[in-house]
Amino acid sequence: MNAAPPLPGPDVQVPTRMLVEALVRADLTVDTGELYATGNLLGMTDQQVRLCIKRLIAEGRFHHEGRGRKGLLRATGATGQILGFDVEFVAHAFRQDAGLAPWDGTWHLVAFAVPESARTARDALRAALTRLGGAPLQGGLYLSPNPWEPYVEDHARRLDVLDHLTVATTHDLRRGDQSDPVALARALWPLDEIAERYHRLAAVARPRLERLRDHADLSAAQRLTIAVELAAEFTRAMEPDPLLPPQLLPQPWPGSQARALLAQCWSLLEENVGPDSEHIRLFRLYGDVESPAAPGR
Repeated sequence: MNAAPPLPGPDVQVPTRMLVEALVRADLTVDTGELYATGNLLGMTDQQVRLCIKRLIAEGRFHHEGRGRKGLLRATGATGQILGFDVEFVAHAFRQDAGLAPWDGTWHLVAFAVPESARTARDALRAALTRLGGAPLQGGLYLSPNPWEPYVEDHARRLDVLDHLTVATTHDLRRGDQSDPVALARALWPLDEIAERYHRLAAVARPRLERLRDHADLSAAQRLTIAVELAAEFTRAMEPDPLLPPQLLPQPWPGSQARALLAQCWSLLEENVGPDSEHIRLFRLYGDVESPAAPGR
């Protein structure tokens, strides 16, 4: 098979940690032979992969079984929970794109007053609220248009600060003289920065979509490499995205357009997925959330 020419568009840098998470299988394990082989195709050395594995084990994210390329990484319970959240948020994004999750006009407020003696937990809660898409209104008060209470309360409970948490909802939100929901969203979240990340994702996805269409003889390893590259850029775009309802976003929103391109890539990848890759969670993550009603599918 002739090697495909270099792809146009921005280069994709895949951190070793992201590579490991991308190759987690449905049973929450990672085949280290596949991990090393895919890392090599992405320009990583065995030493880089080996050091990443050691760090993840030291952090309690994975357990290691076996040795070298014949080993197995098994995700711990905490890692599995994080990966489960990712699946839910990706699914929600595609439901929004398909018009299946309209906004009901409710703002969801979370306030906390955690004492200085629990500063570590307070900082962790603040980080969790940001990761869940919340915007700070003022000290200790965060806002989301999404019904995020179960996730917030779960984090607070695990940090043992639930008693310091207050939740509320409102349909009448004003900041200064501003009460227009679209204007409030533009002021509270960095939408321009988020949009630029999706423009980059689209720039990465387009040439890979063309390659998948034009090179049906790509090997399973080459297809898996494309999948990991797409997942890396998708993660960079999704992580800071609060997943605001479409009613609060400028239209057309580049996030919807980029996800539509990604879905097309995924359909082509799934058509020829090899038997060694079919159980990789990465394929199931996107395959399970695709909706025939979503735009661009």
